[in-house]
Amino acid sequence: MAATVDPFEARLLPSGAVRIGLIVPVSGVLGLMGPCAINCAALAAEEVNAGGGVLGRPVELVLIDGGRPAGQVAAEVAGLVRSGTVEAVAGAHASDVRVEVVAAIGGRVPFVYAPPYEGGGRAPGVYFLGETPDRQLAPGIEWLAGPRRARRWFLLGNDYIWPRLVHASARRRLRAAGATVVGERFVRYGEAVRWLGRVADARPDAILLTLIGSDLVAFNRAFAAAGLGAARLCGALEEHGLLGIGGDATGGLYASMGYFRDLPTPASLDFAQRYAARFGDDAPMLNAHGHGCYEAVAMLAALCARAGSMAVPELDAVSDGTTITSARGTLTLVDRQVRQPVHLGRADGLGFFLEKPFQ
Repeated sequence: MAATVDPFEARLLPSGAVRIGLIVPVSGVLGLMGPCAINCAALAAEEVNAGGGVLGRPVELVLIDGGRPAGQVAAEVAGLVRSGTVEAVAGAHASDVRVEVVAAIGGRVPFVYAPPYEGGGRAPGVYFLGETPDRQLAPGIEWLAGPRRARRWFLLGNDYIWPRLVHASARRRLRAAGATVVGERFVRYGEAVRWLGRVADARPDAILLTLIGSDLVAFNRAFAAAGLGAARLCGALEEHGLLGIGGDATGGLYASMGYFRDLPTPASLDFAQRYAARFGDDAPMLNAHGHGCYEAVAMLAALCARAGSMAVPELDAVSDGTTITSARGTLTLVDRQVRQPVHLGRADGLGFFLEKPFQ
């Protein structure tokens, strides 16, 4: 397995390796995403190393807990960059952490950010692999407001930048679809379930949930226990979260993601086979957030190979057209972003039935 190094040890151990700071939550509200994300990043590093490494040097991953307060994470990353301990950063974590990290590293090293995000945020050396709100959630809104005739919507999310900007985009889309927002709330971590009664009192046909991690799990479990009937469209629900909920058989719980474990494509099936061969059949379940870390490490390696350098100006100059292959298929950076089809998954027990892909 590709080496995963503790940040403190990384400062002390001599190495000729390219060390990538891997920012993944292993604590806090998003802690459940950590095990799969670490595995997927390690698989990418092993495959890069099997192909000769980055600029002829092997890759090592330095694990950084992205589940802590944003300022703490950014301070640690800044210290690792300043000391030369890490030469690049990859991550799947909340956007408030990303904003602080981007400011802290100041374009000194490249940073590939994997999950769906709110858009914008351009800075030297920052590359985005996830979906922006219009691409990620607009198809689900149109699907529910159209064929499902969901006219009354409640918007509920955690209180930070990603939910706020997703809601702004959703409100525009809902107005265009002839739907009405009957309520909206941003809640602190750990308090989502307290708002279940307020949501129910608004009598929505559908709920847009921009809750994350354990908050999303807790709200959906409470929703099911209360026997409520509105459709729910989630921006951060993946296979681990659905397992945490205990599955769903209502036919009304949806997730919109660029990748699902059961995506029936040759690229997806091949990735699942490689993952199982490396980590075993009992490994943490594949999901979009974890798989994104594979893509982030692979994209960093591809950028460096294309530029023949790890320097941010050289990477930015050649980023357009940089391509990797992942479980989503062929991913190509254009204007430092990736545009891929988004899939609308409907929870069906402990898995997702994929309604259709959207361009």
